[in-house]
Amino acid sequence: MRYILNLLYLVALVLISPIAIYRMIRQNRYRKGWSNRIGNIKRRFPDKKCIWIHAVSVGEVNAARTIIKELSEKLSDREIIISTTTDTGFARATAIYGDKHLVFFFPMDFTFTMKRAFKNIRPNCCLLMELEVWPNFVRIANEFNAPVIVVNGRISDRSFARYSKIKPVARMMFSRISLILSQCQQYTDRFIALSVSSEKVITTGSLKYDTAETNPNADEVKELKEKLKLTDEPLLVAGGTGNDEEKIILDVFCKLKKLHKDLRLVIVPRKPERFDEVAKLIEATSFGIIRFSQVKAGSIEVAPGNKSIILGDTMGDLRKFYAIADINFVGRTLVPMGGSDMMEAAASGNCTIFGPHAFNFRQTVDVLLQGGGAIMVQNGQQLYETLQKCLSDHDYRETIASKGRDIIIENQGATQKAVEEIVKLIS
Repeated sequence: MRYILNLLYLVALVLISPIAIYRMIRQNRYRKGWSNRIGNIKRRFPDKKCIWIHAVSVGEVNAARTIIKELSEKLSDREIIISTTTDTGFARATAIYGDKHLVFFFPMDFTFTMKRAFKNIRPNCCLLMELEVWPNFVRIANEFNAPVIVVNGRISDRSFARYSKIKPVARMMFSRISLILSQCQQYTDRFIALSVSSEKVITTGSLKYDTAETNPNADEVKELKEKLKLTDEPLLVAGGTGNDEEKIILDVFCKLKKLHKDLRLVIVPRKPERFDEVAKLIEATSFGIIRFSQVKAGSIEVAPGNKSIILGDTMGDLRKFYAIADINFVGRTLVPMGGSDMMEAAASGNCTIFGPHAFNFRQTVDVLLQGGGAIMVQNGQQLYETLQKCLSDHDYRETIASKGRDIIIENQGATQKAVEEIVKLIS
C-alpha cells in the first residue's frame, strides 16, 4: 500500500509542478523551506523530549496559541516545535512563536522524507491542528511510538463527504490516531461515523473561542486609527475576502456612500498574492486608495481628511482592523469559497455580517446565528440592505455586536480541557 501511495504522490507532484513553478516566479510563493520539505529539520534542544505541533496555515497557527502557551507551562521540560505548510502560515508562526520555538515547513508525505524528518526530530508526541492527517505521517509516527493527537478537530461538510467515499482508507488512517479532541458534538459524530472508536473522540470545544480577542488593546486601536487619520466616521471592514468578492463589496459601498457620505471602507484580502489585484480594483473607482503596507512602513503619511478606501495589504493585522470597525463583513462567504473565520470579527464587539457560503465554519456560524450574534446575507443586494439598516439603526447594530461578543465569551474554555487530555495521554 505504501508503495502505491508514494507512486501516487510522485504522479501528483509531477502534475502540479508547472503550477508550483508558475507561482514561484509570478507570485513569489513556495520558494522557502525546501530543505525542511525533504525532511531536514534540526532541533534546538535535541536532548529534550519533543512535542511536534502541525498547523497548516494562518488560521490553525493562530488557533494553536493557547495550546502552546499552556503546554509550555505544564510541560516545561519538553521542546515544542511547530510545522506549517503555507508561506503565510510560516510567516505568522515565525512572528508569534519564532523567538521561543523552532518553526519549520512540514515535510512532504513521501515515506523517505517523513522517515528522515522523524529520525531528526524524534518526537514523543504529535499534535495535528484541526484535521491535517497524512497517511505516511501517521504510520511513521506509530513506528516511532509517538502518539498522534488531533486537536481542535473538525470535519467540514465537504471533508466528511470525501472521507465517506473512501471509508476503508479513512478507517485505516484514523485507526493510527491515538486521540481526537473535537470542536463540537456534530464533528464528534462524524468522526465516529468514519469508524473512529468512540473512546478515542472527546468533545472539548473550539480553541478559537479562547484565542479570540474579546478585549482589543486600547493602545493598538488608538494607534491604528491615528495612523489612518480615522475619526468618528462609520467604518466598514471587509476581511479575508476572496476572488470576485471585492467587486461586490465596492459596488455596495458605492451605493451606500450616496446615503452615508462619511462612510469609510477597509478591504483586507485573504491571500497576499491578490493584494495588487485588489489594489487595481480600488484604483478603478473614484474613491482613491491608501495601501496600509506603505503606512505601516512609514513610507507615506495619511493626510487629515483623506477619505480613500484603505487596502489592508499586510499579514497579521486583520484582528486590529476588526477592532476599529463599526461593522465587519467576513469574506469568502458571498462566493462559494467556504468562508473565513468569523470568530475574531464577532469577538471584537462590533457588528458581524457574512454571506451564505461559510461551510468551512459551520459550527461557529450556527452558534452565532442561533444566539443573534451575527447576520447572514444571501447576496450583494441583501448585503446592501443589511448594511443600510445597520448604519441607520445604531441600537440594532449594537445589539448584534454585543450578543456576538457574549457568545464568544460563553464558549471559551476548550484550551484547558484539551491540555488536560493531552497531558493525561503523554505523561
